[in-house]
Amino acid sequence: MQSDAQKRGREWLSQADLRPTRQRLALAELLVGDGKNRHVTAESLFAAAEARGEKVSLATVYNTLRAFCDAGLMQEVTVDGTKSYFDTNTHDHPHFFWEDDGTLTDAPADQLEIARLPSVPDGAEIASVDVVIRLRRAP
Repeated sequence: MQSDAQKRGREWLSQADLRPTRQRLALAELLVGDGKNRHVTAESLFAAAEARGEKVSLATVYNTLRAFCDAGLMQEVTVDGTKSYFDTNTHDHPHFFWEDDGTLTDAPADQLEIARLPSVPDGAEIASVDVVIRLRRAP
């Protein structure tokens, strides 16, 4: 019998018609099994999978996260152009990046106001607007 976490993972994958391989199911369960949204790096998800005894390579984790993003199940948030975080909440919303420990959390979307965006060059369109607010803990 499937646990609730396994059911959630399988249902999440079925939303995007992704083939439910063993690795995808295991990673989906880690990402959405408790019903909460997650911000992960490939490395942190790999460590969580390893801690649960899952047999999955870091390359497979990267490839699976890319497949999840391409299927619309997750969004990638890049900080500094060097570090990618993967967010299970695909709705438009801002993020806090905590410089002290390198974590990414949701910021309250209802408190963000963007009055105007700059005009884009001819022949271009805005694909998305990412808002990442960098924080550090006050001394």
